Amino acid sequence: MATTDGTSTSIAFTFPGQGSQAVGMGKDLAEAFPEARAVFDEVDEALGQKLSDIMWNGPEETLTLTANAQPALMAVSVAAIRVMEARGLKLADKVAFVAGHSLGEYSALCAAGTFSLADTARLLRIRGDAMQSAVPVGQGAMAAIIGLEHGDVDAICAEAREAGICQIANDNGGGQLVISGSKAAVEKAAALATEKGAKRAIMLPVSAPFHSDLMAPAADAMRHALDKVAKNNPVVPVIANVRAVPVYDADEIAKLLVTQVTGQVRWRETVEWFGANGVTTLYEIGSGKVLTGLARRIDKNISGIAVNTPADIEAALTVILG
Repeated sequence: MATTDGTSTSIAFTFPGQGSQAVGMGKDLAEAFPEARAVFDEVDEALGQKLSDIMWNGPEETLTLTANAQPALMAVSVAAIRVMEARGLKLADKVAFVAGHSLGEYSALCAAGTFSLADTARLLRIRGDAMQSAVPVGQGAMAAIIGLEHGDVDAICAEAREAGICQIANDNGGGQLVISGSKAAVEKAAALATEKGAKRAIMLPVSAPFHSDLMAPAADAMRHALDKVAKNNPVVPVIANVRAVPVYDADEIAKLLVTQVTGQVRWRETVEWFGANGVTTLYEIGSGKVLTGLARRIDKNISGIAVNTPADIEAALTVILG
C-alpha cells in the first residue's frame, strides 16, 4: 500500500517510554557504530553530565531517576535511528508515521526533525525534573488495573475522586490501564477495581503521579521550555499521545506536549488508528520491547518488531530497504 507521493503506509516507528530503561542499554550500538557514539556524546554535552556512563554502568537506581531515564531512553532511540539513516534509511520515504509512549513522543519528534537532539535532551531533563518536583514524595500514586474496560475504569476513577484526584493516565491496551493521582484516591480506586472484577490492581513503584492533574506545575514548566525552543514541522506525521491522530504542525505539537503532561496517553487508540490506516508493521526503536508486546495484544494483524541491537538494525534495514 502506498500514498500518492509513493511513501509506504505499511510501516510506522514507535518509541518506548519510561520503564523500558536497563543498565547497559545502547552500549552495543555505541561500540559498533560511530553514529551512535556521536549521539551519546552529544547528549552528554547537552546535559553537562556523563549520562552515558550511568546508562552503561549504572547504578540502576540512578538510571531509573525520572530526570535521567527520560533523556537516556531518548538517546538510545535516536542513536538507533541515526545508525539506520547512515545506512540508507530516509524516514520520510520509508516510514508513514511515528509515535512514542509518553517521553517516547519526544524521541519520535527528534527522529522526525521537529527538535534537535541537544534540545530534545534538555527538554526531557526539564520535563523529568519538573515532573519529579511537582508533587511531594508520598502524596501521589499510580496503579495498573488489569482486566477491565476503559469505561469501567473511568467510572471507578470518578467514584474514587471523593478522596482526591484520580484519572486514567495510560490506556495501554490489552486490558491494561494505568491510573494516577492522589495516593488515597488511587488506593481507593484500586480497591474498587478489585471489587468490580479486575484481574489485578497493582500499585506501581513510581516516584510521582504522572499524567494526572497533579502534574500541572510540570505542564507550566514545559510550556515555558517549549516556547523557547526551535521547532520544525515533522518530516513524518506524528501520532500525538493525547489525540491518537496524526499531527503535522510544530506549534500544535508543542501545545499537545504541554497537554500530555497532565493528559492521558492513548496508546491503545494509537495502535488501533495504525491498524485502521494501513499500517501492518510497527518497529519499536530503542530499549526493550514493551510496545511490541502491547501492539500484539491490541491488533493481531499488526506485527511488532523491536529494534535495539546491531543485529536488529541489520535485520530491519534488510526488510525496509529491500
